[in-house]
Amino acid sequence: MFSPSSSLLPEGLPPLTDEAVVRMEEMVALLRQRIRDQSGSISFFDYMDAVLYAPGLGYYTGGLRKFGAAGDFVTAPEISPLFGQCVARQVAEILVWLGNGEVLEVGAGTGTLAVDLLQTLDILGVAPRRYLILELSSELRARQVETLMARLPHWMDRVEWRVDLPDPGWEGVIVANELLDALPVHRFELTRQGVNELRVAWGDNGFEWRAVPAEGYLASALEKWQASYGAELDTGYVSELGLAAAAWLTTVADRLRRGAILLMDYGYPGREYYHPQRYNGTLACHYRHRRHDDPLILPSLQDITAHVDFTAMAEAAAAAGLTVAGYTTQAHFLIATGIAEISPLVNPADTKAQLSLSNQIQRLTLPQEMGELFKVLALTRGIKEELLGFMNRDLRNRL
Repeated sequence: MFSPSSSLLPEGLPPLTDEAVVRMEEMVALLRQRIRDQSGSISFFDYMDAVLYAPGLGYYTGGLRKFGAAGDFVTAPEISPLFGQCVARQVAEILVWLGNGEVLEVGAGTGTLAVDLLQTLDILGVAPRRYLILELSSELRARQVETLMARLPHWMDRVEWRVDLPDPGWEGVIVANELLDALPVHRFELTRQGVNELRVAWGDNGFEWRAVPAEGYLASALEKWQASYGAELDTGYVSELGLAAAAWLTTVADRLRRGAILLMDYGYPGREYYHPQRYNGTLACHYRHRRHDDPLILPSLQDITAHVDFTAMAEAAAAAGLTVAGYTTQAHFLIATGIAEISPLVNPADTKAQLSLSNQIQRLTLPQEMGELFKVLALTRGIKEELLGFMNRDLRNRL
């Protein structure tokens, strides 16, 4: 059985516990069997799907602590309640137009965003009939229940956890914060002969890349991609194709009769995503707040993400009959929804509180922090009004 030594880990990553090694070896065994079953390699899509979502064993399904100081990364809701309060103002506007409706949060993390949304919607007088949380991770679901019970116990009778989307005909607002970046992607490489798929095989030193000519539906998708972007890129260019994200959005659109979808994530329009300078793609891994770019180590112990191609998401939305109602940076969205106005009053003499509040706003809005890289995409059906969050600066012309 393969047991990684410290020499096989990137410099600076903390050592693994015995429990972590056992868990990883179980995942390695699972993947090696799948590789054998598929004659020596599996798609990176299947690899990423397994290490993140294999039942009881994947990164998101196996009980690891992911968020906060004890986890691997921090998201906007954990940085400041101002994020959720601003999102709530956009959600409230849509719920008023709908004449109430429900809210569905997909992938609710620790439950912090749910608390901030519900508290603010309650204050604004537009509390939804139900607040649905679609969560596949039993560990995260337990944390969400704990968070809501501790902070909003009177709301528990209107909060419902689900493992699937609502039935068709649903009306309301769907909120997904940092969901799309964690959906599996295919990886590919440009060669003189065409486009190769980069698959995952097993070698003497563990998992390794294996390049093969793309086939089937992936080959068709890459032909379309190459017609749009390939002419500008050199041989050896490596990147990802997020087919799962577009498929997920199509499924969600089928369930939505009237309302909106708010997607908040890091990414770029297509032309920026497939920029010549981004020659090794956008894959990133996070382990104990260390970021590196090798997804083939620490299987099931680390988060693996890929940036979102927002042009592809907009195209999938339009094909599914949705209206692309707004696209902007997180900074402009938060400014438009009133982050400056809703910031709590702080005693001028309380230097510590002032610094904390300033730090929160800076991390959410500054270009070198989350302000520019993170985007907000709004998709609607049956809504004609302009959305508050995109009145400061709407970047749909860049999609």
